[in-house]
Amino acid sequence: MMSRYGRILIKLSGQAVAGTLSSGFSADALDHLAREVLRARDLGLQVAIVVGGGNVFRGSSADEWGIDRVEADSIGMLSTLINAILLRGKISALSDHDVRVMTAIPINSVAEPYIRLRALNHLAKGKIVVLACGIGQPYVTTDYPSVQRAAEIDADAILVAKHGADGVYESDPNVNKDARRYRSISYDRVLAQGLRVMDQAAFILARDQKLPLHVFDIDRAGVMAGICQGEEHGTYIAGDVETEWA
Repeated sequence: MMSRYGRILIKLSGQAVAGTLSSGFSADALDHLAREVLRARDLGLQVAIVVGGGNVFRGSSADEWGIDRVEADSIGMLSTLINAILLRGKISALSDHDVRVMTAIPINSVAEPYIRLRALNHLAKGKIVVLACGIGQPYVTTDYPSVQRAAEIDADAILVAKHGADGVYESDPNVNKDARRYRSISYDRVLAQGLRVMDQAAFILARDQKLPLHVFDIDRAGVMAGICQGEEHGTYIAGDVETEWA
């Protein structure tokens, strides 16, 4: 079956690399992530990935460690590079696809510097591009670089992979067991209802750039590829959709 999209950006959290662990790395989780990416890539898609680093270090924990926030965010950005290299290694071990890690902070011995036109050239040649180190600036969550990079590379959609959540709910399903999940919802309604999809600045940028979002559970095998093939999974967010419940 053909894909509904030509080029996607996948937003992975660092926690997805940790799997069921509270932090660190899970070999099983990494294997699962790599195989899910490959399922999407094997549909003929051009695939870019932004991966977080929260399983290693979060810049928001600066106060806990008693260090400057800018320093903490620098550590957090380097944490995303660790996950990106891990993901590159696993995807390369499972396939013959060329995987390129590109970073907003120059670290030339292990990754390429992010240059938009070079990233576009890699994607056009069928290479998987993993984007690390955010946008190289502090005080920015991984959400914002995901949307910015998606806009820069002209992605058709952003697949927002959640760990342990299968979409956007009207309220926290961990608190309210009767909470309903949205099948589809507009950007403006998400903002009006104060729903937490991603960092608000990132979400507004997605709205302004008219980038559709698919929020889904990365732990479920085959869902990401299914979304790309037009199946209904998780929650679809765009500007011109009616609110529908799952």
